[in-house]
Amino acid sequence: MTGNGDFGRRISYRRHLLGLTPEQVADRADMSAGYVQHLESHLGTPDPGTVTRLATALETTAEDLLGGGHDRPPGPGPGPEEPVLEVLDREECLRLVAPGGIGRVAFSGRSGPTVLPVNFRFHEGAVVFRTAYGGPMDQDLRSGVKGVDIKIGFQVDRIDEARQEGWSVLIQGPAHHVPQDEVERAAEAGVTSWAGGPRALYIRVVPHQITGRRIHGL
Repeated sequence: MTGNGDFGRRISYRRHLLGLTPEQVADRADMSAGYVQHLESHLGTPDPGTVTRLATALETTAEDLLGGGHDRPPGPGPGPEEPVLEVLDREECLRLVAPGGIGRVAFSGRSGPTVLPVNFRFHEGAVVFRTAYGGPMDQDLRSGVKGVDIKIGFQVDRIDEARQEGWSVLIQGPAHHVPQDEVERAAEAGVTSWAGGPRALYIRVVPHQITGRRIHGL
């Protein structure tokens, strides 16, 4: 089976994402909590029936739990039979982005429209992310006029293929390059970058407009 070395890690990740204890997962999957903990901490993959029960308990698919879909974009399957498109208010949008994670910065770059993923945190009412001095987002997001910031789009989404639903939030606002005398405060956000490397430049985006949508079935 695909990705069996990551099977335990994927169980643990989904369980924590849903805020479930091993006992709760075990109850959902009709198995012992000790067996769930064993699967999380040992290599190997159980029989297909167990994988399916765990996937259902963890509100995902067997393919994703096995890592089979890790190299494809999310959402290739069919949507809900009777989809409902819900417009989210500002309060709900803020609740969804509050935990931070990965978002996409959309801006007009030297080569045209550009969208780049970044790790971010929502801190003190603003999106905070880090980038490298001299990089595309440093240079392209500078207006060249003191005190004038370039307005960008910042998008965050979540797709749940197992439940055929998802949401998307768009934040629009000025990208403020945090000066050295404000870096210590920005660093309190605790944002780290999966990309690694020297990313000492903090950028804050104070939302001027927040819109969001959620799609789900009846």
